[in-house]
Amino acid sequence: MSVWLPGAPCTPSGCVVPTRTARALPEAVLRLTAVAVLVLAGVLLLPVGRRLPAGLVGRWCRWIVRAAGVRIRTTGAAAPTGGLLLVANHISWLDVPLLGAVRPARMLAKAEIRRWPLAGPLVARSGVLFIDRDRLRALPGTVARIAAALGEGSAVAVFPEGSTWCGRGQGSFRRAVFQAAIDAGVPVQPVRIHYRDASGTTATAPAFVGDDTLVASLWRVVSARGLVAEVGVRAALPPGRHPDRRALAAAATARRRPGAGASGRSRAGPRAGRQTGRCTGWRAGRQTGRWTGRGAGHRACGPAEDLPVRPPEVSTVEN
Repeated sequence: MSVWLPGAPCTPSGCVVPTRTARALPEAVLRLTAVAVLVLAGVLLLPVGRRLPAGLVGRWCRWIVRAAGVRIRTTGAAAPTGGLLLVANHISWLDVPLLGAVRPARMLAKAEIRRWPLAGPLVARSGVLFIDRDRLRALPGTVARIAAALGEGSAVAVFPEGSTWCGRGQGSFRRAVFQAAIDAGVPVQPVRIHYRDASGTTATAPAFVGDDTLVASLWRVVSARGLVAEVGVRAALPPGRHPDRRALAAAATARRRPGAGASGRSRAGPRAGRQTGRCTGWRAGRQTGRWTGRGAGHRACGPAEDLPVRPPEVSTVEN
């Protein structure tokens, strides 16, 4: 692994807290089976996935999330057609179908997936774009392929943080993929993903972080009650509005903050905006009255996301 790869301080032992209410074992097993069946059906259809109607793909993505027992609350909408770069924060494996429900898109995935037995070739045939995170010199070629896909009118979904976070904090958007949107002359649509439990507070149970395993993360989700996935589709950033990828990435980062309006600023004010959405180190842990980190060097993720924000004007809830 090269030194330039982004990382997150979040770990399963330090950040992930199971929900207070759990499903009965038979129901959890049934939900896990339903998720597996839906994913397997999608894998079998991958070779023809790009020819399937977008509406059907979006419904399949929602079915996966709902089969896991997670309600979806969506605010805003993405442009249904035309080249579009979807950028979102990254918390869980659930983020992938959630973005697919916003708008079916070609995903940017790590190159290791291409080498998976059986699934790798199928995923490659579905139109997934790959990035070799261990080879910095390969990055310009990846950006060029993304720009070509955007120029052809496709939507491309990317998690520019480059790593998953627990949900109480977030990383910075890496700038490289935004160059693809500039080169293709297409808009960038920021999306904020957030998970809450039955009490309405931030839920870290869906997180897939650190050395966590997919099986463990899956089981936490299907065995939890009352999980809600909030998907905030922010206003798109039009092409040509920002001079370079640095400015474009900064604008997209601002718009994915809690309560960000059309201007990208938090409705709670600039001071609140600076205090939310980031693991700010041991001081944050002390100020909240608890230490959430485990092990040397781990930073505390304070409950910044639990601050009240203005309710969205337009919201869709799926039960």
